[in-house]
Amino acid sequence: MKIGVTGATGQLGKLVVEQLKVKIGKDKVVALIRSLEKAKDLGVETRLFDYNKPEGLTEQLNGIDRLLLISANEIGQRGRQHKNVIEAAKTAGVKWLVYTSLLHADSTTLNLAGEHLETEKLLKNSGLDYTILRNGWYTENYTGSIGGALAGGAFIGSGGSGKISSAARADFAEAAATVLSDESYKGNVFELAGDNAYTLSDLAAEISKQTGKTIPYRDLPETEYAKILESFDIPKGFAQAIASWDVSVSKGDLYDNSKQLSKIIGRPTTSMAESVKLAL
Repeated sequence: MKIGVTGATGQLGKLVVEQLKVKIGKDKVVALIRSLEKAKDLGVETRLFDYNKPEGLTEQLNGIDRLLLISANEIGQRGRQHKNVIEAAKTAGVKWLVYTSLLHADSTTLNLAGEHLETEKLLKNSGLDYTILRNGWYTENYTGSIGGALAGGAFIGSGGSGKISSAARADFAEAAATVLSDESYKGNVFELAGDNAYTLSDLAAEISKQTGKTIPYRDLPETEYAKILESFDIPKGFAQAIASWDVSVSKGDLYDNSKQLSKIIGRPTTSMAESVKLAL
């Protein structure tokens, strides 16, 4: 058996590869990547794999029994890119495809959902065995801003009092590796999120507690938050997207209490407080 992991040099992909090496052995893992240089330390077989070059994808999937399709990072291009991979997987004889989608993709107001739903539909109609992992937010999406919050004296956003059921990226990686290693997960759609929800005010309070500095949460209108992000040299379109995602947070779109993630990995998910500690 061979398990292929797309995007294997990305932040999530690397962690999945490491988990699979432990669970099934490095000889059964294939890293599908765009740069061989970035993959030299993965310790597994590597194959060049570019979502944008459909003509070469089928050959690179030869001998792959199970495939993890980690969603691409080019917003607006992902529907087409994922279609290329799904069609190649079908032609190559891949037996089972696992896809990383978005939490509550069929009901969320997050503007990221459209491409994920498009991919889910393609997958369900492909004839392939599939599993869909609807991943919630990585806590690292927020802890990466701790440095800026400490420098500016406040944690800013537009999330209001919305609850966030995030988990560490490593938790989601472990879930993906667990699913790929066990055929009993076939045919399911999982809503994956952290066990314990928090607000951005809670996050700011935890940062304050662990640093000994008073870091309040400052809630801003969407347009103002986007402009501030632009002032940090974040491209205008991306700044507006980030601000809009926070507004979705305020509507509860990143809250989930089903605890499906911790059930799959067999342990509690990493707490927000632990993620803050790791980020400091």
